[in-house]
Amino acid sequence: MADVNRGNRPLSPHLQVYRPQLNSITSILNRVTGAGLNVTFILLVAWMLSASWSPEAFAVIDGFMTSFVGSAILIASLWALWYHFCAGIRHLIWDTGAGFNLKFVDASGWIVVGTSILLTLVTLLFV
Repeated sequence: MADVNRGNRPLSPHLQVYRPQLNSITSILNRVTGAGLNVTFILLVAWMLSASWSPEAFAVIDGFMTSFVGSAILIASLWALWYHFCAGIRHLIWDTGAGFNLKFVDASGWIVVGTSILLTLVTLLFV
C-alpha cells in the first residue's frame, strides 16, 4: 500500500518559490499569443462574413471593431502577431542546435520583445 503520510517529506518547490525568468516568460507568451491569434482570426472572419450576411449584421460587428475596445483588441493582436513571428524565428534558430548558451538565450529574449514592439509601432505608423 502507498505511504499516505506526506507530513515527513518535503514538498516540491512550485511557482511561488521560483522567480520568473525572461526565458520562461517569453515561452509562456509565445503560447498565449498563439492561442490569442486564433481568437482574433475568428473575430476577423466573423467581421468579413457579416458583410455578406446583411448590412445590419455588418453594422453591428463593424461598430464593435471600430470602437475603442475593438481597436485595442486589434492593436494587441497586431503585437501578438509580431511577437509570435519573432519568437518563431528564435525557435527556428534553436532548432538548428545553436543559441543554447545562457547569454544568447537572454539576449534573444530581449530582442524578441523589443523587435515585436518596434514592428508593431512601425506597422501602426506606416500602414
